[in-house]
Amino acid sequence: MISICFMSSFRAVYEGKELSKFRIRLDDKIRNHDREIERMCNFHYQGFIDSIRELLTVRQDAAKLKDEVQQVDQHLQESCVPLMTKGEELVKCRRIQGNIATAVESLNLCLPVLEMYRKLQEQMTSRRFYPALKTLEQLEHTYLPRVNSHWFAQTMADDIPKQRESIKEASMSDLKDFLENIRKHSGKIGEVAMLHAAEQNNMDPAIVKATRKKIKKRRAPPPPNPFTGEVDAPPPPVIQDEEDEIEDSAELSAQDLIDFSPVYRCLHIYSVLGDRERFETYYRKQRWKQARLSLQPPSNMHESLDSFKRYFHDIVGFFVVEDHILNTTQGLVNRAYIDELWEMAVSKLAASLRTNTVQCKDTSMLLDVKNLIILFCHTLRGYGFSVGHVLELLLEMRDQYNDVLTRQWVDIFNEIFSEDNYTPIYVESIEEYTAIVTQFPIQDENLERESFPKRFPFSQFVPDVYNQVKAYINACLKYSADLHLSHTEIDDMIRKSTNLLLTRTLGSCLSSLIKKPSLTLLQLIQISINMNYLEKSCLYLEEYISSITGAQNDSVHMARLHGTTMFKDAKSDAEEHIYKQLNLKIDEFMDLASYDWLLPEAKGHASGYVIDLVAFLQSTFMSFTNLPDIYLHLLEKVAKTACMSACKHIANSLKEFLLDNEIRQLTMGSLQQFNLDLIQCEQFAASEPIPGANDGNLTLAFAGIRQVILLPAI
Repeated sequence: MISICFMSSFRAVYEGKELSKFRIRLDDKIRNHDREIERMCNFHYQGFIDSIRELLTVRQDAAKLKDEVQQVDQHLQESCVPLMTKGEELVKCRRIQGNIATAVESLNLCLPVLEMYRKLQEQMTSRRFYPALKTLEQLEHTYLPRVNSHWFAQTMADDIPKQRESIKEASMSDLKDFLENIRKHSGKIGEVAMLHAAEQNNMDPAIVKATRKKIKKRRAPPPPNPFTGEVDAPPPPVIQDEEDEIEDSAELSAQDLIDFSPVYRCLHIYSVLGDRERFETYYRKQRWKQARLSLQPPSNMHESLDSFKRYFHDIVGFFVVEDHILNTTQGLVNRAYIDELWEMAVSKLAASLRTNTVQCKDTSMLLDVKNLIILFCHTLRGYGFSVGHVLELLLEMRDQYNDVLTRQWVDIFNEIFSEDNYTPIYVESIEEYTAIVTQFPIQDENLERESFPKRFPFSQFVPDVYNQVKAYINACLKYSADLHLSHTEIDDMIRKSTNLLLTRTLGSCLSSLIKKPSLTLLQLIQISINMNYLEKSCLYLEEYISSITGAQNDSVHMARLHGTTMFKDAKSDAEEHIYKQLNLKIDEFMDLASYDWLLPEAKGHASGYVIDLVAFLQSTFMSFTNLPDIYLHLLEKVAKTACMSACKHIANSLKEFLLDNEIRQLTMGSLQQFNLDLIQCEQFAASEPIPGANDGNLTLAFAGIRQVILLPAI
């Protein structure tokens, strides 16, 4: 405020015209102050002098005090040197202590991080990927944020994604090893599963076991650890019997034979890392490829039952593994995928079995294959698979089995026919008689009343054929076992197969037998007799089929055996060949005829060829009449027909002699000689060569040629 007043006053002085006056007054004011100062100084001068004197005295005291102070200071400094040294040491220690406290605090923060990282490395080295993944999560989200100020934290943070990829690659490598291992051991898994199914279904376990040899197993060295590069020492070779190994593992379930942890671990790792879909796609693709390999049959599988067994073992093992994966993982495979895989497998399995069973020519092997298929169905049905289409394949195989069986019985029948002597069976004791009656059902009271030795009307091939037909029926029944068919279905199947055997196989064999030119008349006669008894045996065969199948024998829907008609046809064929054989023999005699149509006079007796022919016919038909009474009712019609056929054939042959186009003229002598030959034949016809054939029909056979002879006389 005062400064403002001064400023306004100075401004007024300088702005006005009174500056000189101001200066004069200012000078006056200064002079007044100087006089005041001088007066004051004069008034206080003595006091000043006294003060100076006192100051000089104080000066001396001050100098003395200064010396004392310097001495005290020097003494104090000398005394404080150790203290200062200790103080500096104390400060240094305090600084170190602070640094240590800071370091301890930092270490307390870093040590858990480093410990977790060390734990991670140990887990990676020991291939414990799932715990390693958890450790990575804790390290990334919990421990590393605490040490962000340290340089190594960023290094670790940058290494975490690489560690995750390493875990994925390592777990995928384990999965690939698992897939390779499961491919090698699918057969063993399937065999164990089928053994368990055989025990549960009361089937023979020998059906399952394949032949194995002792082998020396050399195990491949373990792969190096992908994180450390270390390689463990290779295991020593192991000599082991695979069959013993199967028996040792039979008490375990099929799933216990394989460690599925690589699949679970890899699935969890890929799920945690957000790449589950890729893992599922890879797994399904690889297993689909393995399924195709398992379903590919070995070359020439039809030649060995063990090949069939190993083929089924691989398929069962594959689907047992997939069923276990389905039940123990959530979504790695689903029911739709398994069903699709199974449909593909069934189609390929059916095609392979059709191809190989068609080439199989051994019925025992076909039966074993059938049992394998049944056990295969039992096994996979237990795991929830639908096996209806596979069981239908057994019905298709039945036709192939019957065809092979029929081809085998062709050789059996031909062997029976070749070994038979075509003579009635003679027995000299009750044991021999019982043996024949046991083999073939014959009911003949006259034969039973006869004393030993006895003679059956048929030859050995009758009971042999009958027993082989029964053996064929039993063989057909073997295939029906365990097919879960009703008694009626089994009975119908066996009857149809037996009809095919009788009508086609046995009928063809009999036809070939009868057409053999080496057969004699007596052998053809015996074959004809045999056909009568085989025809009657068809009723017993029907009863036998009903007894072994449990079906009702009088069912209206039951197929009847066609063997009766076949045996009748075979009998007729044999009789025709008897007539033909007899006529061929007659032709041999007729070929010896040599007529001189210009003969002037007859010889007075029949020609030699006619005499020989009549003797042959008499001996032939005598063999008919000399047969036991048991034969007479069987051969009476055949004998009469054969005799009539022979007479007609002789008459026709004689007529051809007379009507030969090469004859230009005839003499009465030649006609008389020809007449003598005709009379000889007529006498044979009138002599009743067959008992009961005296009705004049035989002589009528020569009536035509007789009329031709009488023409010249007319």
